[in-house]
Amino acid sequence: MLLQVTASSLPSKSNLYPFQIYKNPIEPAQLLALSLKTATFNHPLISSRLISLYTHSKSTSLDHVRSLFDQFQQPTLFSWNTLIKSYVQNQRSQESLFMFLDFMTLSGLMPDVFTLPCVIKACGRLMALKEGGQIHGLVFKLGFGSDLFVQGSLVGMYSKFKDIGSARKVFDQMTERDLVTWNSLLDGYVKDGEIELAMELFDEMTERDVVSWTVMVDGLSKCGRVDDARKVFDEMPRRNFASWNAMINGYMRAGDFISARGLFDVMEDKDIITWNSMIAGYEHNGRCSEALKLFTKLLNLGYVPTHSTLVSTLSAISWSALLSKGRWVHSYMVKNGHKLDGVLGTSLIEMYCKCGSIETALKVFESIPNKKLGHWTTIIAGLGTHGQATLALDLFLEMLKMNVIPNAITFIGVLTACNHAGLIEDGRRYFNMMIKDYKIEPTVEHYGCLVDILCRAGHLEEAKNVIESMPLKPNKVIWMSLLSASRIYKKVEIGEYAAQSVTEIDPSFIESYVLLSNMYAATGNWDKVSRVRDAMRKTGVKKDAGCSLIEYRDEVHEFIAGDKSHPRTHEIYHKLSKIRERLKSVGYVADKSQVLLHIEGDDEKETELESHSERLAIAFGLISLKPGIPIRIVKNLRVCNDCHSVTKHLSKIYDREIIVRDNSRFHHFKHGSCSCMDYW
Repeated sequence: MLLQVTASSLPSKSNLYPFQIYKNPIEPAQLLALSLKTATFNHPLISSRLISLYTHSKSTSLDHVRSLFDQFQQPTLFSWNTLIKSYVQNQRSQESLFMFLDFMTLSGLMPDVFTLPCVIKACGRLMALKEGGQIHGLVFKLGFGSDLFVQGSLVGMYSKFKDIGSARKVFDQMTERDLVTWNSLLDGYVKDGEIELAMELFDEMTERDVVSWTVMVDGLSKCGRVDDARKVFDEMPRRNFASWNAMINGYMRAGDFISARGLFDVMEDKDIITWNSMIAGYEHNGRCSEALKLFTKLLNLGYVPTHSTLVSTLSAISWSALLSKGRWVHSYMVKNGHKLDGVLGTSLIEMYCKCGSIETALKVFESIPNKKLGHWTTIIAGLGTHGQATLALDLFLEMLKMNVIPNAITFIGVLTACNHAGLIEDGRRYFNMMIKDYKIEPTVEHYGCLVDILCRAGHLEEAKNVIESMPLKPNKVIWMSLLSASRIYKKVEIGEYAAQSVTEIDPSFIESYVLLSNMYAATGNWDKVSRVRDAMRKTGVKKDAGCSLIEYRDEVHEFIAGDKSHPRTHEIYHKLSKIRERLKSVGYVADKSQVLLHIEGDDEKETELESHSERLAIAFGLISLKPGIPIRIVKNLRVCNDCHSVTKHLSKIYDREIIVRDNSRFHHFKHGSCSCMDYW
């Protein structure tokens, strides 16, 4: 209890005399003390003034104001309205509705034109459709249906609900409309995807402010009309941060990062949201290097990154696999007190997983005190792709014991773990658990995992039946799983069926031709190998150049197949010749069927295999990194059979852990074996 007030009657006029002669501005605490001293605490004027002063005081919490309010014997309508409004202004809309309910049931008062707009606004923010409709009914019942302030609030509420018909109906009933109401309806049209109606309304507006213009810029860019958005942007009489950011985001959504950067560079004043838009846009468009450079520049200029900045930066690091940069950002987060109990923690775990440091990812996961579903899901998926299925499934069971309910994404991670470990019965069990126990409808991704599990175990006919009977249209990833398994298990007929299905979906998809050719080569059907390669030449399908990245001294070194542009090329190729000698000494024989180019001689074929991008990166790693330091490589394509075999040998010959992230999974090569167990 904050106060003990026992006066049962209102004070006389004489008691108010001290307040009447108090000319200077008064502090809330002074007024409170004076009201208690003069027994005027419950006087309507004094109690209302107290609430007003305390809600406007920066040093007083809203909870403290509520405690004070609860001491009043009969709070005034002004006091109720002030506190309801304060809850809305402080982003505590749900509490404002609870207070309104108390007001209607306990106060004995009726709401007025100041109460209702606040409550209507709270409903809009909470997307409380049912309550919003009830309050609209109360508006008519109380006779406030023609009040412009109330009507404007209703237009805003219905626009947030995306009930644009109701918003327009209220709008048309208004005899006068302020600019806020016009902007509310305009924003409603844009968010509902009605861009043509939004443009018509925009043209009708006799008065526009920066909000009106910005809504149109954002709306046009979101629906793909970036050129029209730029025209509106150029016509703006005045621009603020929001309008600049809307246009930059529009360009980034369209993939036009050059125009976005052009705007960014000419923008005189930038806020952190502008920087976030650029960094997130670069990351989304695969320009991770630019994203990281911009993040560094942001720090150098003295900006303080937000959670959004760090999430985008960590995502960029994840894709570029810059482990040292990721560690530096992690250190920055720790020094600056960033908590990992939300999306930021999930992003950090994912970064370490994708950079190949699964041990650190586990440490980060274990350090989070209040783990959310996202944390569990990310570490389970990471362990699965790194081949640590047992630990992934143990964590899943631990998660269930802690009453954390899995979602569809969690089960993708669980099924991936089962797949990479060849746990066929566990895979079936978890697939059925997802449907029966958690009522989750399987997606294409879930069926893809199940097909992969069956394929890995050699159950290709069953996998084919699952694909043909699934209620969703299979994508090329699922068919590629079947084709890849057909290559490994030499099931030519099923492989041809899968390859044809991939071609029907995407005739230019190179991987299907490569796997089909490899399958024929594995079965000694060289005539069909030639036919596949002829088909590739005739259709103009070309294999993407293999590209491998390796980090050394905070710099990314990029190698293309056959590359001789690196400053240390002479050393790299000298190391390759030494590697060739070491490989032959342990009985390695090159798998020349992996050569897709039209090369006749065996020596030439071996030379072509030797110059694959990951071989160049490994050679660079061996001459650059100290013994004992793992060699971490990121490759844009699937690792070919020959390079996979070579890397296993090299991990044993040089007693070196080699971690390769290709376009499907992680390969941890150690002591002559790989975590994928030769299935990928």
